[in-house]
Amino acid sequence: MVGSDTMVNVAQAWAEKYNTQHPEGMVQVAGGGSGVGIAKLIDGTCDLANSSRKLEPEEIERVQAKRGAAPVEHVVGFDALAVYVHKDNPLDAISLEELAEIYGKGGKTDKWSQVGVARQALGSEEITRVSRQNSSGTFAYFREAVLGRGRDYKPGMISCSGSKDVVDLVAKTPSAIGYSGMGYATAGVKMLRLSVHKGETALAPTLANAKKQQGGYPITRPLLIYTAGEATGPAKEFLDWIQGQEGQAVLLELGYVPVHDHE
Repeated sequence: MVGSDTMVNVAQAWAEKYNTQHPEGMVQVAGGGSGVGIAKLIDGTCDLANSSRKLEPEEIERVQAKRGAAPVEHVVGFDALAVYVHKDNPLDAISLEELAEIYGKGGKTDKWSQVGVARQALGSEEITRVSRQNSSGTFAYFREAVLGRGRDYKPGMISCSGSKDVVDLVAKTPSAIGYSGMGYATAGVKMLRLSVHKGETALAPTLANAKKQQGGYPITRPLLIYTAGEATGPAKEFLDWIQGQEGQAVLLELGYVPVHDHE
């Protein structure tokens, strides 16, 4: 199982629990980003590709060509993508419109005072933008969901190779803002409440808000596992376990949103 850094913590937890119950079929996990997992699924060096984004049309074609079977998508959970600031930042909420002006190419927001934070409250008025690297599914999802289809990122961001790295950097940088899965929150950061438009009610990235079908937390995305063709044998057994009561309970424990509550 290889891929998404957003999913690597839960994938490792799944594997650890599953392997204790099934020592004859050891599950191995590696991260590297959604793009890495998909590339390894194409070349046949992994059975399960973790991804926090959907496959691109050309990736679907390459799986079909190289593996002789169309990729199959398995939704195994959901993740609320949190927007993080330093714990001492007085800002509590922000809109997707405002985020697009901070992160988007041509955006006019570069200073904290432009979003209502008092000058010198953070030591530096300049906003330090933290992002994931461009091979990350989180990078691609944030670009589409927040900046809008066809708009690219503003140059000058700090790119991090892992979800945890984003949060760690924001925790060390009072002037920083970054995005990562809500399961990576630490005591050094604050997760902002989000609205789509400025002035609307802003929602926190919580399990309850992420589960709402309509009017919920605005940047909630599925956690995906791809296989080349329908899963069979040990891979199918593991996928069935992930989507069963024990696997979904692991999601809840780590701050993700289960597909099935099994209540």
